[in-house]
Amino acid sequence: MIRAIVTDIEGTTSDIRFVHNILFPFARQHLARFLQAQQNDAAVRAALDDVRAEAGAPDADLTTLTTLLYGYMDEDRKSTGLKALQGMIWREGYLNGSFTGHLYPDVLPALQQWQQQGIRLYVYSSGSVAAQKLLFGYSDAGDITGLFSGYFDTHVGAKREVSSYLNIANQIGLPADELLFLSDIHQELDAAAEAGWHTLQLIRGDADPESRHRQVPHFAEIKPETIQDE
Repeated sequence: MIRAIVTDIEGTTSDIRFVHNILFPFARQHLARFLQAQQNDAAVRAALDDVRAEAGAPDADLTTLTTLLYGYMDEDRKSTGLKALQGMIWREGYLNGSFTGHLYPDVLPALQQWQQQGIRLYVYSSGSVAAQKLLFGYSDAGDITGLFSGYFDTHVGAKREVSSYLNIANQIGLPADELLFLSDIHQELDAAAEAGWHTLQLIRGDADPESRHRQVPHFAEIKPETIQDE
């Protein structure tokens, strides 16, 4: 029996083009100004220290860090420090109405139904927890953060590592065979399956011929009550 569902965001609940065409350019445009203005903020300092540690440059100044961060953006690097800073910059955009968080129309009805069935809902994304809460808090459908019992980011590990899913299961407090992970990336699902989870792959476009996971085109086709029998 599935007792908790953990969902990815990009390509799963939300169009990946929203992230790449709206969020990433907004963060890049405002990065230097934001760092200059907020460099003494405790959360910003902590994120910059994470970048220093990741780069092996403990004495890097703000100019050097800014250049490093632009490089990380170019690489689409899953840097914990970068993700934290992006989330802080995106917060400004959500609050001033520059954008709302994209949701596919099939997502909210399914999440509401699963919650009503007593299934706990969680998010796991490479974006920071703060950024996840912003997307769902300022979504196209309004604030839907009340649907989720918790959020996970790369602090639990990378999304293609088996240990990450073992960590999440431990934090949720449920055995792996009662957990379902939803993602559009089969390598992430491979890691979850190796950790003992059930998996489903969201395919918003062409099928993934290299995947061994069941593929569905939208959330309406996901029936958690039948997963155990498949």
